[in-house]
Amino acid sequence: MAPPLLALRDIKVDFADQMLIDGAAFSLAPGDRLCLIGRNGAGKSTLLRIAAGLTEADGGERFVQPGTKIAYLRQVPDFAGAETVLDYATAEGAPAHQAEAVLGDLGLDPAAPTSSLSGGEGRKAALARVLAGEPDVLLLDEPTNHLDLPSIEWLENRLTQFRGAFILISHDRAFLKRLTAGCLWLDRGTIRRLDKGFAQFDDWSEQILAEEEVTARKLDKLIEQETQWSREGISARRKRNQGRLRRLADMRNQRAQRVRQTGRAEMGLESGQSSGTLVVEAKHVSKSWPLPDGGSRMVVRDFSTRILRGDKVGLIGPNGAGKTTLLKILTGQLQPDEGTIRMGTNLTPVYVDQSRASLNPEATLWDTLCEGGGDQVMVRGQPRHVVSYLRDFLFREQQARQPVKALSGGEQCRLLLARALAKPSNLLILDEPTNDLDMDTLDLLQELLADYDGTLLLVSHDRDFLDRVVTSVIGFEGDGVLREYPGGYSDFIRQRKDDASAADARRESRPAAPKTADARPKQQTKLSYKDGLALEQLQKRMPEIEAEIGSLENVLADPDLYAKNPEKFAKTTEKLDALRAELAEAEERWLELEMKREALSGG
Repeated sequence: MAPPLLALRDIKVDFADQMLIDGAAFSLAPGDRLCLIGRNGAGKSTLLRIAAGLTEADGGERFVQPGTKIAYLRQVPDFAGAETVLDYATAEGAPAHQAEAVLGDLGLDPAAPTSSLSGGEGRKAALARVLAGEPDVLLLDEPTNHLDLPSIEWLENRLTQFRGAFILISHDRAFLKRLTAGCLWLDRGTIRRLDKGFAQFDDWSEQILAEEEVTARKLDKLIEQETQWSREGISARRKRNQGRLRRLADMRNQRAQRVRQTGRAEMGLESGQSSGTLVVEAKHVSKSWPLPDGGSRMVVRDFSTRILRGDKVGLIGPNGAGKTTLLKILTGQLQPDEGTIRMGTNLTPVYVDQSRASLNPEATLWDTLCEGGGDQVMVRGQPRHVVSYLRDFLFREQQARQPVKALSGGEQCRLLLARALAKPSNLLILDEPTNDLDMDTLDLLQELLADYDGTLLLVSHDRDFLDRVVTSVIGFEGDGVLREYPGGYSDFIRQRKDDASAADARRESRPAAPKTADARPKQQTKLSYKDGLALEQLQKRMPEIEAEIGSLENVLADPDLYAKNPEKFAKTTEKLDALRAELAEAEERWLELEMKREALSGG
């Protein structure tokens, strides 16, 4: 067996008078593709910095095979000393031409000043810095934060082709399912390893916690309470969410029926609504922004929608497409250039944009929630003890008196959500709420949003989270064109595919136009032969993959399969994971080609 590229042994980290990491160990072999999973505050980022050689552990050993080149992506890039994007991307020795190539793929100008970068652009520059040097090991801390969906898909493809080994910290389940072949679970200071992809992590971790629960009954009360708290934060929540997912499916069906009915009889919905049922109605809304050259860019073009109480609507589109503009129009903060907006009555909105500037780093969690003093938090009009409410957001009792500055980035985001969601509201606007959150907190947020009896407007690039939360999505399809689709992200992909197939059928049924002589060069109006062939092959392959997945799921539906034939169970599960990853990749490539085809053909 080849020696590891990187290994940590018996790592210990003492933080705030408690052992944050106690005896953690792992090794990274050539070709390993691992994710590092754990709660916010568990020490994931600390452990990754130790692995990168940037932080000294309080105990233990770090081994790096001589000659191994390691690149580390931190959560927040530091542009000090780099005037331009290219300066930053080449600061650790990456060749300029390779850095420029990666920056070009990501749509960044190498000569742009680092001081002008947005959060998403800063993340892209940081990715170019670690990728351009062609390292042997990549250590990536939340690489998808602030990235839009096209950039996330680009990164997925790049890492799929990466020849070295990597460790990822990410909350993006779809991202991890596609890329990883092993999991490192940092839980209560130690590391457990699963040599299977992230798709198997939930079942594996729940089994471990269930076994610990049995053992804990024989131990003292403190350990039992700690294990129960951990289990309730993971296993029980996931089981409860299964029922919520079924309810979400029902809501999506209702939303789809309403969209179809609205399309047939729009005028019939003009009146007769009971007070408070209507949240917002947009009719033929358009909005453009001026450009420096005197022209204008259309952000929203002739868009209509009707959002009722209880709807949960996701906004999907690249960075800069106009999602925030649409949010402001729909919430009455910005007037459209054309069209009308009708707002509902008695709306009480609460806006969460994940900016941490409103948190006082010196204040305790207790004081942050009880700004007027005392020990009670008013949660939508009902008093709750501050410690009890903090537990709802996965904080331990000991943390209540800690300062905000002692929290990890994800824990600070969790505290922001706790404070915002305590306020009375019937309209919740969440702009990128999933950045820096761990998976347990995402499960918690999903649960809270499922129980929320108001209306939700959500901007997110997290495909799995959209699938689990929203009843419909508004997709930004370029040049100001917006379309609404019932369901989540996966439904959005499927319906676009169905629409494209129907459009193809209509075009094929039209009589051919007579040919006319034209000496001018013809503008490209269809896909190249290569892209057209790829699209045709994808349209054939995707139904085949779906059929294979269905067949394997039927095999795994046998509850006695594992006991009767564990080898077949393992092989079937592995094959199913591979097919799901292949289908996800095929759908993303299909969408890319289909959007390109529509653009060339004029829609």
